Amino acid sequence: MAESRTSTVESPSGAEAAQARYRLMRLSRRFEETVHEQFHEGNVPGPLHLSIGQEAVAVGAISPLRVSDAVLSTHRGHHHCLAKGAKADRLMAELLGREPGYSRGRGGSMHVAIPDIGLLGTNGIVGAGIPIATGAAYGMQAQGRDDVTVCFFGEGATGTGAFGESLNIAALWKLPLVFICENNQYVELTPQSVHVAGEIHRRGESFGMPGVKVDGNDIDEVLAAVGDAVARARAGEGPTMIEAVTYRWFGHYAGDKAAYRESDEVEQWRAKDPLVRSRAKLDAAVADELDASAEAEIQAALEFALNSPITGPDSLALDHLATT
Repeated sequence: MAESRTSTVESPSGAEAAQARYRLMRLSRRFEETVHEQFHEGNVPGPLHLSIGQEAVAVGAISPLRVSDAVLSTHRGHHHCLAKGAKADRLMAELLGREPGYSRGRGGSMHVAIPDIGLLGTNGIVGAGIPIATGAAYGMQAQGRDDVTVCFFGEGATGTGAFGESLNIAALWKLPLVFICENNQYVELTPQSVHVAGEIHRRGESFGMPGVKVDGNDIDEVLAAVGDAVARARAGEGPTMIEAVTYRWFGHYAGDKAAYRESDEVEQWRAKDPLVRSRAKLDAAVADELDASAEAEIQAALEFALNSPITGPDSLALDHLATT
């Protein structure tokens, strides 16, 4: 089922595109705030990991992409799904365990895949999407396509073995791949200062690929860096490593009170809210209309999900059996 919303993919520059990107950021924020509320209402089966505060990375990085480009995401992937073109109502239904969800409500928050729009999957295992993305990029190259793969991961994933192996292959074969480390500064419950050695954006230097560090709360900065990396990949010049420094407003998972962080630190980062910074560049009246439009879409998505049937066990086996 091929579905996609109007996005910034086709026109990444100009006032209308900037407005569309802001609306998508607002939609992403309200989507997760609403899902968070539903989690505490007991309507979200399974775990939930929020990306509130990180909207500029997802929207800025995916804006230069085509529908035919691929994205691999993480356990914190709701924003990536929406930015790639997932419909808010079906994504909401998926997280609430409802039949109209993209995986009939069985994938939940961490296992969303929508191949028709190039979303090859979110992933509950740290760093597991990196070798999958490398394989996807190799497939594009082998088919002679000029599409690219964008792979999101957190700073904790840069300590996995698959990360180094994938960078090596990607550089050696000049794969059309953009590695994006969404550095929210906490590896689950541990600050990156005691978990990550060196500078992440320089990880690719020994493999001969360029590395770029950007302010992940500035959507224009993210857009420019990823746009350059995507153009480089399309031209056959190989992968790029990008580190987008941002901050996760909430704990590692819904229910984590994040007592390991100082309140002053959280407030300092909330003051760098990517939505506030993006909104300040727009006409206030236009921004108000975009806020209202995003809110209406989220409320419609929630109503759609809550009024949809809950996925039951009756058809589970049939999805895994071949029939003759």
